[in-house]
Amino acid sequence: MFVWLLVVTLAVSAAVCFLVARIFDKPIGNILARLVSGELGSAWHRYITFAIYVVGISGGVRIWALEQYVTPRAKDEEIIELNTARWVLEVYRTIIETLQGIAWMLLVFFIFALIAYVILRGFELRHARKEQEKQ
Repeated sequence: MFVWLLVVTLAVSAAVCFLVARIFDKPIGNILARLVSGELGSAWHRYITFAIYVVGISGGVRIWALEQYVTPRAKDEEIIELNTARWVLEVYRTIIETLQGIAWMLLVFFIFALIAYVILRGFELRHARKEQEKQ
């Protein structure tokens, strides 16, 4: 039963990652196209997509929490029974933890992208001002 729970949480987490990666594919691509050009932007886009999967799955499939179904917490305690209610709870936790991990990762990405955009925009305005002064 534990192995199936592990497989199901992995599949659910991967599905959530796939959905989030599809939703944010175009916005991330547009941001990276604005900040970096050509092959570098494409490579960063693939890396961000990979990071979505890594962060999402590692956050959603919580091995340390699933250990409670294999080993007892204390010497005299029994192993927690894996019933339907626990399955629902674990799948729900998997979805929430996957989304939470991805949300933090994307927040950090968008903050750094915003900082890079402001810096890039400042250089563009400075360059445009110098071009106008030359004319």
